[in-house]
Amino acid sequence: KSGIILPATMSETSLRLESFPSPTISNLSASSSPSRSGSSCSDRFIPCRSSSRLHTFGLIDKASPVKDRGSSGNEVYSNLLKTELFGTDFACSSDSPAGASPSTNMLRFKTEHHSSGQNSPFSPSILGSDSSRFIAGGDTPPKPPRKVPKTPHKVLDAPSLQDDFYLNLVDWSSQNVLAVGLGTSVYLWSATNSKVTKLCDLGPNDSVCSVQWTREGSYISVGTDLGQVQVWDAGQCKCIREMGGHQMRTGILTWSSRILASGSRDRSILLHDLRVQADHVGKLVGHRSEVCGLKWSHDDRELASGGNDNQLLVWNHHSHQQPVLKLTEHVAAVKAIAWSPHQNGLLASGGGTADRCIRFWNTANGNQLNKIDTGSQVCNLAWSKNVNEIVSTHGYSQNQIMIWKYPSMGKVATLTGHSLRVLYLAMSPDGQTIVTGAGDETLRFWSVFPSAKAPASVRETGIWSSGRSQIR
Repeated sequence: KSGIILPATMSETSLRLESFPSPTISNLSASSSPSRSGSSCSDRFIPCRSSSRLHTFGLIDKASPVKDRGSSGNEVYSNLLKTELFGTDFACSSDSPAGASPSTNMLRFKTEHHSSGQNSPFSPSILGSDSSRFIAGGDTPPKPPRKVPKTPHKVLDAPSLQDDFYLNLVDWSSQNVLAVGLGTSVYLWSATNSKVTKLCDLGPNDSVCSVQWTREGSYISVGTDLGQVQVWDAGQCKCIREMGGHQMRTGILTWSSRILASGSRDRSILLHDLRVQADHVGKLVGHRSEVCGLKWSHDDRELASGGNDNQLLVWNHHSHQQPVLKLTEHVAAVKAIAWSPHQNGLLASGGGTADRCIRFWNTANGNQLNKIDTGSQVCNLAWSKNVNEIVSTHGYSQNQIMIWKYPSMGKVATLTGHSLRVLYLAMSPDGQTIVTGAGDETLRFWSVFPSAKAPASVRETGIWSSGRSQIR
């Protein structure tokens, strides 16, 4: 009567029609799938494959009817890319023969373990740690480290070169002439033709404590043990000015474009102007012990001084009575001072045996930017003008020469050869070569920096040929 066709084994009385209430939020949250609700009205659960993430990665390779010459290379690259990014399982699917179903990975769930296993996309690559970045087209592969020769290409014997931490007896002029103070005399060595000239002899009652060229390279100043400051014409070997004012030895000199600053064991810094008849035009008093480090900034606006009182002071033209900065973090004498030619207001300083640290300062606010323990007494610092690197020479106990990258302070090279403290350092006019001096009475020339335009090694011919000669 109902018009329902029933099986022979079922009667109409066995049928029962029930009404179900409308679904609510609580009912929906209680059961996410009809197949799990236990209801008599159920069917197969068919997943929606459109939400799969696999199609976004293009994991199913479509066979190309025509293969060109570069197809094999593309397949190798594609497999390598998949292996690096997703593991070996995905790469193997592209190796299946044409026409094979690529559905072996469909509806197969795999737990990703972020451990050090080889199946993890974060595991070390067979191509190296930087392969994933390189494959993704990000950074270029790292450049190989620059090679620095480990041996000097020239050695000069320098008899009577003193082993005194507080003296500064070597300087290289912009006209390519090296000045060296040996005992009571100053000698000039021309890097162009290896000619040696005796500039002066102070006599038996005095000795040379410091030498410093003007920036133009025509004149050279000499500090003496009696506290005098002399200025010599290097071309004529003639003394053109002699200035007093210090009561004890003058161990450090530095030129700006117009002013010569001298530091002494009497704890004072004098400012000399050759255009003025007076011996000095200014006096800076701030150190409580010998002044052993002194350097003008490249713009002549600031003067940094280091002393045996472990202080690093910064002066300017507006504060002759008091320093604008007083930096006291060093715990040993501060002789090594260098201003960066690449960044205004960036100053590097090095401490003695009890300190052993190179510290970097922002002189605009006095903040310490970085500090690194070198493991040895820091005797000298010099900044490369061609690249952002810095060289340091050391005493107790390694007697080494070190080249650093800035600002990472990664070591570029460590050079050894001196048997005593490397107390003296100067740089060639082209910025590629340094000369170091020590109490072992030798001057050694090292090629450590590239040229300003492109890396180029110094030709070891002529005067730069390997060998040993004497400066006097």
